[in-house]
Amino acid sequence: MPSSARKSLHIGLALALLVALFAFLARSAGAQAAPQRLSLGDAARLAARQGAPALEAVLRAGEIGQRVREARSALLPTLSTTGSQTSHTLNSATFGFNFPTEPGVPPLLDPHGQIIGPVNLTEARGRVSQAVYDPAAIQRVRSARSSHDAATADASNVAEQEAAAAAAAYVRTIRGYAQVAARLADSSLAAELLNIAKDQLSAGVGVALDVTRAQAQLAGIRAQLVAARNDRDRSELELKRVLNVPLDQQLVLTDSLSEAELPEVEPQVNENEVIARAMQTRPDVRALDAQLKASQQEASAIRAERLPSVGAFGDDGLVGYNLAHMLPTYTLGVQVSVPVFDGFRRDSRIEQQSLATQQLEVRRRDINQRVAVEVRTALLDLESARKQVDLSLERLRLTAQEVTQARERFTAGVAGNLDVITAQLGLNVARTSLIEAETAYENARVSLARAQGSVTTLQ
Repeated sequence: MPSSARKSLHIGLALALLVALFAFLARSAGAQAAPQRLSLGDAARLAARQGAPALEAVLRAGEIGQRVREARSALLPTLSTTGSQTSHTLNSATFGFNFPTEPGVPPLLDPHGQIIGPVNLTEARGRVSQAVYDPAAIQRVRSARSSHDAATADASNVAEQEAAAAAAAYVRTIRGYAQVAARLADSSLAAELLNIAKDQLSAGVGVALDVTRAQAQLAGIRAQLVAARNDRDRSELELKRVLNVPLDQQLVLTDSLSEAELPEVEPQVNENEVIARAMQTRPDVRALDAQLKASQQEASAIRAERLPSVGAFGDDGLVGYNLAHMLPTYTLGVQVSVPVFDGFRRDSRIEQQSLATQQLEVRRRDINQRVAVEVRTALLDLESARKQVDLSLERLRLTAQEVTQARERFTAGVAGNLDVITAQLGLNVARTSLIEAETAYENARVSLARAQGSVTTLQ
């Protein structure tokens, strides 16, 4: 092949490899940058499923679940095997006796001791034992099961807490987006007023003071815009951390704080019904109930140690001085153990467990009161936030009307832009007030769901 043809072939192959490489990188970048769409409820459920504390709580519950198997092992048969090959010698003086002989016959063993052996012994044995009746072990199994139930409920509680944290972070993030949108609208209005002031100054019907005021107003709003963007970005980073997703993952938040998208909450007919339902569904309440049950059963297990226990055992094996001469031997038996006195250690353990149970009972009474307070507070906050949103909307409508009227007077040249600046400041405050009211409304929704133990059901 001519050198020119080979060179062209090499160049063509190199270009093909570069194109393939660029295509692969483009596909990888596109796959990595694929945005993830999230609603408020999606964020809550995602955090409950894969948040770091939630995952840790699930693993902890699994660890405690293995203790049930450990406790149950005391009621199951145990089997062991042994094999040994020994060679040993004995000093007959350690026997403490000698074999009687006839008069005049020397003793069979040297009275001062003599070495006997070596004795070679080969042994292979198997042993099995089974608890027939062990009330303390039975109670310990029940206590371990209750502890596992408590750990499972606690994992649900941690998941609910993570869901609430994610929902709160989500609300802060959409608040940040709303703040940026509001400051952009303020900036656009300020830039428009600045252009009007410049046009009037150029036409000889305006004054330089109006231009300076408009420039100062625009600079102030742009500073607010910078702060709003920073707050939005910080909130989004915190949301990603709570969700346990990569920090470079692009999120598309499908919910916003616009009035048209504010979800309505069905009015609650009876506060007591809501509180009663919360007492049944909240995982922290269920976790505490399970802990209380486990503590009571642990005390019962300690008391059951005073009762007799019955076990059976047996071993069977071969023993001999070499492998060619092995004889079978066995041992069978039933053992009854009756505790008599343990130096009052058991009484002390019972008292300790009783005090631990009383502490849990105090916490249980306290959580009843706390659930009632949280539910009623959330309902009050929700009603107050709803009214604040309505009032903030009315205030925004009036301040927007004031800006329109002041701008018309300024454009007509019958007034300076001081009235416009004042009205614009009022509009800025009204927009911020509406955002805060809508944020309070969303936070109240999350708080009510948390009080009822139903954050993961939010939509």
